[in-house]
Amino acid sequence: MTITIVGIGLIGGSLAVDLRKRKFADKIIGVESSVRHQNIAMLTGLVDEIDSLENAVEKSDLIILSTPVSTNCQILPRVLDAIAGTTKVVTDMGSTKVGMAEASRNHPARGRYVAAHPMAGTEYSGPLAAIGKLFDYKNVIICDKELSDDDALEKVEQMLDVLNMKKVYMNSAEHDVHVAYISHISHITSFSLALSVLEKEQEEQNILTLAGGGFESTVRLAKSNGETWAPIFLENAGYIIEVMDTYIEKMNLFKR
Repeated sequence: MTITIVGIGLIGGSLAVDLRKRKFADKIIGVESSVRHQNIAMLTGLVDEIDSLENAVEKSDLIILSTPVSTNCQILPRVLDAIAGTTKVVTDMGSTKVGMAEASRNHPARGRYVAAHPMAGTEYSGPLAAIGKLFDYKNVIICDKELSDDDALEKVEQMLDVLNMKKVYMNSAEHDVHVAYISHISHITSFSLALSVLEKEQEEQNILTLAGGGFESTVRLAKSNGETWAPIFLENAGYIIEVMDTYIEKMNLFKR
């Protein structure tokens, strides 16, 4: 199978590592806007070649979108246009799904798309952060499976099985509510705590001297790439604000 991975960062690169090692992919084509990331992906062997989106889709059986969620939403209709009437499949690894559902709604080739969100990652980004076994025994959420063609769903599920992931099924709106409460608020509070401390403790040495394991683990997520998380927060803003209101209510309880 020839696979195109659009976005060779932590997730896309880690997919490339295991899909190649576990013989699911015979050839991996990378689509990447950053020249630096292109070079790293080629030099480290994450991909066999770098190509344009149009050329890569034409040569591939499976297309995986691993760019920031706002970019995924822009790319998906273009990919569906290109694969309409074929047996090609497109899936995405984004952590919001309502926007993707809207982007593909009523498209003639909607059935060729399978919405997936692996609940895996680290605070690091870029192709140098790619690691093997990142997805092993983690949950993966498949959204709106009834809208995907049976063979498309089967192909993506086969890939997820190769990655040793545990499959869970939800609709897009349900998914976005849950990740707002479980995942997105964790990143927001981590960013907020880090900013609060940096504002108060101007001397880095004080932070390093006094920080214990609790602080370190709480702000670990604040090292995450803002270019990845800002679009996620914007895409899921409605649900995230709801969660933030609840969180502020609990913080005021502690304050009292």
